[in-house]
Amino acid sequence: MKKISRVAAVGATAVSAVLVLSVPAFAHVSVQPEGVAAKGGYAVVNFKVPNERDDAATTKVEVNFPTDHPLASVMPEPIPGWTAKVTKSKLDKPLEMHGEKIDQAVSQVTWTAEGSGKDKGIQPGFFQKFPLSIGQLPEDTDELVFKAIQTYDNKEVVRWIEPQAKGQEEPENPAPTLELSAATEDHHGGAAADDSAKSDDDKAATAASSDSSSDGSSDSDTTARALGIAGIVVGAAGVAFGVLAGRRRTNS
Repeated sequence: MKKISRVAAVGATAVSAVLVLSVPAFAHVSVQPEGVAAKGGYAVVNFKVPNERDDAATTKVEVNFPTDHPLASVMPEPIPGWTAKVTKSKLDKPLEMHGEKIDQAVSQVTWTAEGSGKDKGIQPGFFQKFPLSIGQLPEDTDELVFKAIQTYDNKEVVRWIEPQAKGQEEPENPAPTLELSAATEDHHGGAAADDSAKSDDDKAATAASSDSSSDGSSDSDTTARALGIAGIVVGAAGVAFGVLAGRRRTNS
């Protein structure tokens, strides 16, 4: 009976695992920086849009920008098969950027799939990244919340607009949220600063390795010389001892 119970338990566990693996893992529209998105700087970010439908393609993506922290500079990267439209709106309170006053900021970027047929847009089982260069990032917040709208070719619309409250469960349709890191001295992009830092670190590591190699070679040379001198001394002593021993035998 015990053996049968164990077999049944193992079988139940296996069935449960299959059921868990069979449940689809629903993704959502998200935003991530390429490198670092530092406060006060510029960054390249990717809006990742997955297709969650089995019988429809995503043909339109709209990203609305936060009005409480407006961004004056937004440039999309060309994507084959898509057209991008950047919409600006007048600001209630002008921004100052590089010593100039800006009275407009980007309020929305819309990507629309081109062409026709079965390959148009984001097909079922695929996702698409939509890159943007944005700046100047605000210094008085830790995150930027973007509201996104995803449209399918069957006219279905999914609104990713729900903010994530701290300490609460993720909402059903969370809005893409960009986490901002601490400000850096280089306000023209965290990725460049990281590359520069890595380059400096590599130089320092190379120099340290070179010094270590030089020290090691110097130590080896010194040791070799010392051993050589010691060998000569020992050899001379041996010769002298042999000569003295020969003389003693001759005299005796």
